[in-house]
Amino acid sequence: MYRKAEDFAAEWSKASKGTMKVLESLTDETLDQAIVEGHNTLGWLGWHLATAPAYFGGLVGFDINISGDPNKVPDKASTIADTYKNVAESIQRQAEELTDEQIVEEVDAHGTPTPRGALLRTLIDHQTHHRGQMTVLLRQAGLNVPGVMGPTKEDQEK
Repeated sequence: MYRKAEDFAAEWSKASKGTMKVLESLTDETLDQAIVEGHNTLGWLGWHLATAPAYFGGLVGFDINISGDPNKVPDKASTIADTYKNVAESIQRQAEELTDEQIVEEVDAHGTPTPRGALLRTLIDHQTHHRGQMTVLLRQAGLNVPGVMGPTKEDQEK
């Protein structure tokens, strides 16, 4: 849980840049890549990362607008990346306006009083989880796997 607003803003800045690298690795041709038939695809995971922050943001009182239907995966990788970029920038701006008092203040999370800082921690964890899934699918699809939390095999071979 975050107790200082600046701690979340700093971590979001770094984490969202890593997620952007992963999303920029997508191609239109690989959006249907899944680990096996019937599992989440690169397109679904990318679109989920682009749109889910609006849900978390709404819980903490952020106003985040998404262009497109969160339930319909776009057929263009650039749409996913552009949407995420706009959402990430919106979260960053609004996070920088939070006070330390607001970050520990409890808000309603579906009937459960929860500190904003706990929900924002969940947002970061959620993003990290799905970003990790995507890196496996990127490699399976033969795409570049960017270093996000350390160098990848490709980075080490350079």
